[in-house]
Amino acid sequence: MADKKVSYQSLDTPAVLISMDRLEANIKDMSERAKSAGVKLRPHVKVHECAEIARMQIAAGACGIDTGSLGQAEAMAAAGIKDILISHPTYYAGVRLEKFKKLLANQDLKLSVNLDMVEQADGVSLAGKAVGRKIPVAIKVDTNAPLGGYGRLGVAPGKALVDMAQRISKLPYVELKGIYAHEIGSVHTPEALAKFALETGQLMAETAEMMRREGFNIESVSVGASPTFRFTCQYMKEGKLKGITEIDPGNCIIGDLGYMRSGGNTFETIAATVLTTVISTSHPEKAATDAGYKTFGADYIVGAVKDPGYYWNGMPSFGRVAGRPDLWCGRLSAETGYIYYMDPAKTLAYGDRIEIYPNNATLVINIHDQIYGVRKGEVERVFKVTSRGAGN
Repeated sequence: MADKKVSYQSLDTPAVLISMDRLEANIKDMSERAKSAGVKLRPHVKVHECAEIARMQIAAGACGIDTGSLGQAEAMAAAGIKDILISHPTYYAGVRLEKFKKLLANQDLKLSVNLDMVEQADGVSLAGKAVGRKIPVAIKVDTNAPLGGYGRLGVAPGKALVDMAQRISKLPYVELKGIYAHEIGSVHTPEALAKFALETGQLMAETAEMMRREGFNIESVSVGASPTFRFTCQYMKEGKLKGITEIDPGNCIIGDLGYMRSGGNTFETIAATVLTTVISTSHPEKAATDAGYKTFGADYIVGAVKDPGYYWNGMPSFGRVAGRPDLWCGRLSAETGYIYYMDPAKTLAYGDRIEIYPNNATLVINIHDQIYGVRKGEVERVFKVTSRGAGN
């Protein structure tokens, strides 16, 4: 919490701001959709990497959290989060295996992991042996490739999945508990996302039943990315989709322009902006600010290159200036951003402050030690970025 409320305009810049109204509304929306569908919610925390925000999500009804990496799980556990799934399959050997053993030794922590290789399971079993208990695991399933989405980590559904399940079930300190998918569609219209959500859910439910017939105890069946989870919940609520036990959306709690394009959030629900100061107006066509790619990362949303309006004067954009559609965020250097005047009659002055909605909030937050929760023009909370630099 902020010790004393101050105007956020008094902050030094660049500073990452989080609208508390939008953050709280996004958390509530996600939780209420899951509750109405009768499905567990385990949000991915990769976008905010903040234990305080994770606790807000758990208080609103989440059963626990997903992390992307072992390092993020270490940081979240150290901050007191008690139920964590490491969602990305990773390397369990060497120094990382020792870290995993240490994390498993935390008796207050309920920890599970996703796998997509037997070699990963071998390492997990070794860690389980070291702590004297079986480690719950889920197999990550690549539903994207067979359904026309972007192929990611995971085992193809069908024979390859059954073969892997049979092999890891023979390991003495691994307990196969579920299957997990993270669907990423290649077409982002509401109709396409709705279809993709339904097909993914149906494929995962059918896969779980197939594995149960093969003798596996599949308790958890997880789907639900930010662009699709609303449709998943809707279909479950309507009784059109059954067999899903958990959803795992993440980015839409904060939102950004990139996920807006993919259907994960609307512009009105984006909670993050970057506050930056104009440090030079020495050129008539542009102003320079104190926020460069060390603030924003360097995501120009390359996937949108064919979209109308992607370029202005040959430049892509690294964000959108709040309330100023006449300004174009056209170029970044290390510590400097360059804001171009689309209307020469509307310029910026030395010392002006502007807020910029980022293309990629995950990148922005990950390169800051703290972010500022603001409401009605004041800093209400200062959030530590808990897993900043922890196993990115």
